[in-house]
Amino acid sequence: MNSKRETAWVESPLQMICAVEAHHAGLLGGSTLIVPRAGQRALKATRRELLRLGLPDGLELGEPRERMPGGVGVVGDAFSGRVQLRWLLSRERRAVVVDDGLATIRLLELLADPKVRPLLRARATPGRLRAALGLLVAHRMRRNRRNVTVFTALEAGEDLAQAVHKAGFSLVTHDFAWLRAQPLREPGPPERTVVLGTSLVRNGLVHRDRYLRWITGLAEQEPLAYFPHRREDPADLAVIRERPGVTMHEPGVPAELSLRGLAADQRVLSLPSTAISSLRVLLSPRGVAVEGVDVPDDWWTSRAAPALRSHLTGAAR
Repeated sequence: MNSKRETAWVESPLQMICAVEAHHAGLLGGSTLIVPRAGQRALKATRRELLRLGLPDGLELGEPRERMPGGVGVVGDAFSGRVQLRWLLSRERRAVVVDDGLATIRLLELLADPKVRPLLRARATPGRLRAALGLLVAHRMRRNRRNVTVFTALEAGEDLAQAVHKAGFSLVTHDFAWLRAQPLREPGPPERTVVLGTSLVRNGLVHRDRYLRWITGLAEQEPLAYFPHRREDPADLAVIRERPGVTMHEPGVPAELSLRGLAADQRVLSLPSTAISSLRVLLSPRGVAVEGVDVPDDWWTSRAAPALRSHLTGAAR
């Protein structure tokens, strides 16, 4: 077991939850400090909720900071230029990457590829310097592969998992053991159907009118509870809030925390999202159906290239 105090830098609610799970699993040793990035409302709400639940022994949730502290060995966003530059300049040999949505699968695919490719997001169009940084970090991670661990609750698939191990990296999976063991303090929403909001509209990948029409059609069939994505456009949320049959929940803690109390007769609908995988892990034992919704072809905008569509659609399976 690692005896030094680990420092984790987290920039999203899922990263924060998975850093807690990594500590609970013993992956980080006996002492861990999680430092959240400042200026993120969702991170503040998640931090409050985790403190309310009570943290595992040896774990501390630090105050939010604008800048990444020194000595960081645990991160979520392996494609961040700031993180990659720190990796390149740091003397730290060990690196643990916790879940950061579908980017985690993208990272595993790049690590498993026999050809060393730059560590860049699926939809990135980088300049020369950014591409060079991604390539340098990829080479460093290959040289240091025995000290690189990816900690994930996502379903990578047997072939990809074997390829990652064959490439010399460590892949550790988890099922939110710590979170599942926490007592339920509040029930879920009363509506049978829960819809998770999406960032695809705000990111310009899905047509706004198609998405809003879909929400309207669902609400005409039965009342539904709508849980916004933390990056949804407030103007879109205002429109959805006025739709008859929709109960809008204010953006706050992630679905992995807010929907733990759903019952067996309820269901969750979502366009492609990492939350589909994580909620299935958390809610399937309770008999809750978590259903990924395929995006119809005419919903996609011209900004959604075929390769990106395929990458995103894999989350809805």
